[in-house]
Amino acid sequence: MTSSYVDPAVVFAWQAAHSVARGSPPPVHDRGGFRVDTNSEKEATRWIFPQLCDGLHAVACGITAPRHYLKLCGTGEELRRVLPPHWEIHPAAYFMTATEIAFGPKSLPDGYRMELHQSGPVTQVRVLAPDGSPAASGHAAETADAFVYDRIETTQDHKRKGLGIAVMIALGSTRKSLAARPLLVATEDGRSLYERLGWTVLSPFATATIPES
Repeated sequence: MTSSYVDPAVVFAWQAAHSVARGSPPPVHDRGGFRVDTNSEKEATRWIFPQLCDGLHAVACGITAPRHYLKLCGTGEELRRVLPPHWEIHPAAYFMTATEIAFGPKSLPDGYRMELHQSGPVTQVRVLAPDGSPAASGHAAETADAFVYDRIETTQDHKRKGLGIAVMIALGSTRKSLAARPLLVATEDGRSLYERLGWTVLSPFATATIPES
């Protein structure tokens, strides 16, 4: 058993919106999980499993090449136990949600400016430093079931200035439907930021790949 149960419908909704945010094909059901044939330079295919199952083990045993990603709503230790030795576990992450996001606008430090671009259901926010260089960025995508935050990043020279929070607030302001559940996957560092904004962990979120030779 995994450490936390997550409704598969929520996981599917997250991945469907995530695919919209990334311009990837929609997920399809596959052996107890959801498969996305991304076919990008970095990633050929990803599988997302809401829980441990025989299908996850079968997928892992059938893959010997890199650029395939296995993801589980569970810990890295739980995922490791069902994988062949040639798979490598990535750093810990967390699948998170927020029932209410009630925070007002946040001003940027002097000299910084924000750009917001929307294309259909996808929003991109960029924060530029006083010299015009990229300081922070983030994306979001909204579907009928989910509002997904994606790739929230602050460059090293501009951390601890509240830029990540400003990006989150700007993205959240574009959410149109209260029925679209806020969802994201956070790194260990990002988790503390999101918890300060009222987010909670639904489950640990583990990833494994086969290293490039």
